[in-house]
Amino acid sequence: MIKKILLTLSSTLLLLLALPASAAWYEVTGSAVVLQSESQARQNALEDAVLQVIRYSGADLSSFNRIKPYLKNSQDHYQFSGSELRQITVTQSKKRSGSLYLTAQIEVFPSARTCHKVQYKKGLLLGEFDIRSPQHASLGGIYQLGNNFTSVLKRQLETRSQSFVVSGTTRVQINPGYPSQMVMLAEDNDAQYIVSGQITDLTSTLDQKLLRSDKINRQFAAELQLMDGKTGEILMQNQYREVANWPFSRTSQVDTGSARFWQSSYGQAVQRVSQNMMLDLESSLACRTNLPEVVRHYGNTVHINQGRKHGVKQGDQLALWHSAGFIDQNGIPRNRMVQTEITLVVDRVYEKSAELSIEQPELASSIQPGDLLTKQMED
Repeated sequence: MIKKILLTLSSTLLLLLALPASAAWYEVTGSAVVLQSESQARQNALEDAVLQVIRYSGADLSSFNRIKPYLKNSQDHYQFSGSELRQITVTQSKKRSGSLYLTAQIEVFPSARTCHKVQYKKGLLLGEFDIRSPQHASLGGIYQLGNNFTSVLKRQLETRSQSFVVSGTTRVQINPGYPSQMVMLAEDNDAQYIVSGQITDLTSTLDQKLLRSDKINRQFAAELQLMDGKTGEILMQNQYREVANWPFSRTSQVDTGSARFWQSSYGQAVQRVSQNMMLDLESSLACRTNLPEVVRHYGNTVHINQGRKHGVKQGDQLALWHSAGFIDQNGIPRNRMVQTEITLVVDRVYEKSAELSIEQPELASSIQPGDLLTKQMED
């Protein structure tokens, strides 16, 4: 019989290690506020439990969207193939103070070769979200919600994602109709991708009750756009929508930067949209090649625009590609890379940059700023 060791990791997270197998069992409690229905709250709580395990175990976050549709089914046991998450068993579910708490045991087969473990983190430039129809914000006077939502999404990407570094935020209008300007904007911010969007719906409806207080239900809808910072090409356009109870009075002015707002049922619904955006970006970009860029070259030394915060480590080996991009007759930038025989080794690492030495000094004269590199995989 395989011996099992039970370790307490926190008040809600337990780890069961099975020896000598490589799988690990985690027991975790997820929670969610009951908003639209108890079945929706159950799904949200189960997703919360799974995401906790992914964060703790280092499993592949980009695979979460592949199993997410199955978590809508209300069952006690889930089994998956082709994923690091193999089994989920729901052991307990209880409702308390308007929230649902769900405990599950989750089996994880971690892999050392997932994309986020073998590649550097990619730089994202985040455009400020605005409210498409400001009149929608009149209830509660939440005209600053666009700025606050941008900050929440930025925090999601910085603290919850596995594949990204937020290079900065910008108030410059992100316009895919001007790809060359967008490429320059990305270059100015050391960003490989540009993320932007709008809040499209904040309307509310009044659910009138005969014997109880009226209930206000409010929409939160937003759109997300992902652009390749090397070409200006649109890679993804997604729509998101949540509806939740608006717990504030119709005459009050609500501070969307306050804990009171973000801890409310509506604030948590808005946070869930930001989480879903982060997960979609992770799923879309995690396995795309990261492309550090040569920003300076002298002698046998090259400086690149990625460093410690991107995951660059001393001793890493990189291959060099000449950037041969061009603008076509329609004014659209086209990215083209020509592989070389040049390899480089990281000598010194700084927070946002690194210094590399060239292993073929006789070829060093061909290197120029703007050339791109790819990390070589370890055997």
